[in-house]
Amino acid sequence: MKLVDAHCHLEPKDYADVAPVLERARAAGLVHAVLVGQFHGPGDWGHALEVAARHPDFLSPTLGIHPHEAARATEADFEMLERTCARPELRAVGEAGLDYYYDHSPREVQATVFRRQCALAKRLSKPLVVHVRDAHDDCEAALAAEDVTNGVIHCFTGDTAAARKYLDRGFFLSLSGVVTYKKTEALQDAVRFAPLERLMVETDSPFLAPVPHRGRKNEPAHVLETAKKVAELKGVSLEEVARVTTANAVRLFNLTLG
Repeated sequence: MKLVDAHCHLEPKDYADVAPVLERARAAGLVHAVLVGQFHGPGDWGHALEVAARHPDFLSPTLGIHPHEAARATEADFEMLERTCARPELRAVGEAGLDYYYDHSPREVQATVFRRQCALAKRLSKPLVVHVRDAHDDCEAALAAEDVTNGVIHCFTGDTAAARKYLDRGFFLSLSGVVTYKKTEALQDAVRFAPLERLMVETDSPFLAPVPHRGRKNEPAHVLETAKKVAELKGVSLEEVARVTTANAVRLFNLTLG
């Protein structure tokens, strides 16, 4: 069985030593993880690229401006983002998107920054990693306006109607530990509805640990629990979920598995 964690963050502030984290991931059946780099503030892009460069056989990086920090991005930061995402080892632009739950940046600024990253992904012919919370209609409208058809809705938590819109646009849906939580019936119905060939599994480490690890720091090894839940909801074997979701991640992110 081979699994890919389609979205994780492994910053040194959260994991002082990433080596044992990756060892546990391999022991759980993982063969790769997509390491999502984020803008933290003017000139500060965190450490995702450095961490990935130390483990190129297991980690593939992306880079983007999260909606929480959209209002802090300068033109120099956008230039840095474009130069960096053009590098061959960068597998995608993002995560980028809209977050109306926290509204850490004004919505109009979020929209502008999101659409700039949509355009960047198209210009570079790379997939777009999308973060969306409480903003599905506006998110889908932005994707349509920019004619983006290549990407993934990370940590998808929407209902069947939202799933249908993203699937019709050509996007994959990536499922986190949220799908294992109680009172997520609408999400679980969406998972039953969506074709397995359009799903991925992720951890969003260090956040959103799945049951039975909920409440503790998440890590890529725990993507196994999410895959088990997807298998239960789809009525297929864990091995089938692993095979198909891994193939999906390889295809979207152009991964080379070790």
